[in-house]
Amino acid sequence: MKCPYCGNTDSKVIDSRDVNDGVRRRRQCLSCKARFTTYERLQAAGLFIIKKDQRREEFNREKLLGGIRRACEKRPLPTGAIEKLTDEIEAELYHQGKAEIPSTSIGDMVMEKLKKLDYIAYIRFSSVYREFTDIEALKEAVDNLVVAPKDNSITQEQVALLPDTGIENDEPENKK
Repeated sequence: MKCPYCGNTDSKVIDSRDVNDGVRRRRQCLSCKARFTTYERLQAAGLFIIKKDQRREEFNREKLLGGIRRACEKRPLPTGAIEKLTDEIEAELYHQGKAEIPSTSIGDMVMEKLKKLDYIAYIRFSSVYREFTDIEALKEAVDNLVVAPKDNSITQEQVALLPDTGIENDEPENKK
């Protein structure tokens, strides 16, 4: 590891910590005594994507992340949601244990996860991925979203604003 300050290749590890998908190491240069941080991430065996025109291209996480970011642009999503979604897809791809994966299966994974995350991002991604040629195809995709049952888990977890008291009986209990 080269020191970013003096270029010396000798350094010692002061601290190591596990982070999301790798290891964060704090190092100290043995020559100039400067401290710097490095991140190590396991690079899995080559994974190739089979494109629609049958070309093969090495999997590029940044390309996947960029496509998802464009679909989610200006959407009110939680911090880190896009990176987490990308991490999940990448992990699923490597867990399949295949050397080659069709780009269509990656697109389907992205669409499935975006559908759960944000409907607008899902429509944006699917309009490019499915190559909608007319407004009818887009309308059909939107109609399928409307027909699909919504996930009400957010509203079920919300705290009630008012306590649940029996409003049916207008009389106070002590007057009975």
